[in-house]
Amino acid sequence: PCSEYMFLDDTACNLASLNLMAFRDPDGRFDAPALAHATRLWTIVLEISVLMAQFPSARIAELSYEYRTLGLGFANIGGLLMASGLSYDSDEGRAICGAISAIITGEAYATSAEMAGELGAFPGYEANSKDMLRVIRNHRRAAHGIAEGYEALNTNPVPLDHQSCPDQALISFATKAWDRALELGEKHGYRNAQVSVVAPTGTIGLIMDCDTTGIEPDFALVKFKKLAGGGYFKIINRAVPEALNALGYSKANIEAIINYAVGFGTLKDAPGVNHDSLKARGFTDEKIAAIEAALATSFEIKFAFNKFTLGEEFCTQVLGIDAARLDDMDFNLLREIGFSARDIEAANLYCCGAMTLEGAPGLDEAHLPVFDCANPCGRIGKRYLSVDSHIRMMAAAQPFISGAISKTINMASDASIDDCKAAYMLSWKLGIKANALYRDGSKLSQPLNSQILGEDEEEAEETLEKTASEQPALLRSGKIAERIVEVVAKSEREKLPQRRKGYTQKAVVGGHKVYLRTGEYEDGRLGEIFIDMHKEGAAFRAMMNNFAIAISLGLQYGVPLDEYVEAFTFTR
Repeated sequence: PCSEYMFLDDTACNLASLNLMAFRDPDGRFDAPALAHATRLWTIVLEISVLMAQFPSARIAELSYEYRTLGLGFANIGGLLMASGLSYDSDEGRAICGAISAIITGEAYATSAEMAGELGAFPGYEANSKDMLRVIRNHRRAAHGIAEGYEALNTNPVPLDHQSCPDQALISFATKAWDRALELGEKHGYRNAQVSVVAPTGTIGLIMDCDTTGIEPDFALVKFKKLAGGGYFKIINRAVPEALNALGYSKANIEAIINYAVGFGTLKDAPGVNHDSLKARGFTDEKIAAIEAALATSFEIKFAFNKFTLGEEFCTQVLGIDAARLDDMDFNLLREIGFSARDIEAANLYCCGAMTLEGAPGLDEAHLPVFDCANPCGRIGKRYLSVDSHIRMMAAAQPFISGAISKTINMASDASIDDCKAAYMLSWKLGIKANALYRDGSKLSQPLNSQILGEDEEEAEETLEKTASEQPALLRSGKIAERIVEVVAKSEREKLPQRRKGYTQKAVVGGHKVYLRTGEYEDGRLGEIFIDMHKEGAAFRAMMNNFAIAISLGLQYGVPLDEYVEAFTFTR
């Protein structure tokens, strides 16, 4: 279950999140009245949705109607702060986040009290009115920036930092919202026992066109957009140019900094590998044009230099490369024709960009914290947000969220048990209701990895040796296992005998009748699978056939069966 919802067992709430960048005016001012108005509207919408909702059990339905919990929250605080020229890890950034959280929840409770005046309070209010009003008073006290005097609390929350907030209009709206929430609540009660949470917004954040999700900072400064016709193109995070503008950089400075991060997308005038150095090695204008076209959708320049772009005849006859070498998965055409690793890296930086602002021309180092992300950016990036910065941002918002905050705090692979203890202790001291720690590499497989083995064998072995000597046993086994799988997968294909054994297994999966047939090597190892679904449409059957072919090829190239089992078991 998501950690943002911590209400009673057997209850549920409907979630909604506001994209905070939608309330930022072109001049950079945050529109607090619009946020308050949107909060009122969405509180009413979510209240209506309680009546429309379908619940998985009678008990959940009964309690959800009795307490009528709502889950209004926000997304894109990381994008908003960066666009405003504020660091995620700053007193100003935390004050902005706290003030926005206070406005949303305070306005939502005030609206809930107004609805209670017309429709009556939630059925469970009377039995809990004394304690609920105490909670509202504590919220209000925090919104007014008061550090002491909280009722029946052993751990005081982090109050709203009025002095650090660069937009005092937000402070004014926040305090007034909570004044109204308490005043109207004392008069009418509340229609809803809970009004706000901060959800991860991982899926809806994409639909809302958010640069960052929930309360998270940005993950990377440069993103890749997939093209409908295939391929990718790189774009800078939209908050970056806005941040540079807010920090006072000229258009020329901004363009130079963005080009450094994203790259120029061409090898013309690039250092090391460029049009002139390529012509000196036999490249014609036609072949250079083909390379330039391929660079538009390449992550690195080496991906554009291959027989598919240049043609096998050109590679073998003009460049003098053995045809067998062209099919080698470790083959690097640029190194083969005499370019050094330094030349390639310099050209790659020019063409494909650094994907970080560290080292960007004309960028004041004092402004680098504004662009810090959850992880180091690009190959040369070193900066990233600390564990404490994540926790303190949550602590700034938590006093003004009636539920909790769902957030994962990423820790480095060398984080110790004491580091984890310290993170949980700080979270408890600051009054956070929940957090989740994820230590990089703590699972043998993970969707995102901050450490990449080098492209050259020697570099890869050095990295692997360092990994094996410095990192914990579980993580070492994961890294080494990944390397072994990679090496095995690069071996030659082991074809099955013309006549082989196998079996047929009938099953029903999700209502679909499936026949799984296998082919085995002479020693009994699985070498291929076939999946038949006789009564399904042609497109669905074709998709399953292609899946079976892909698995079969992987098995024949040495991918362990266990890898597939781990990857696909329990998927839906």
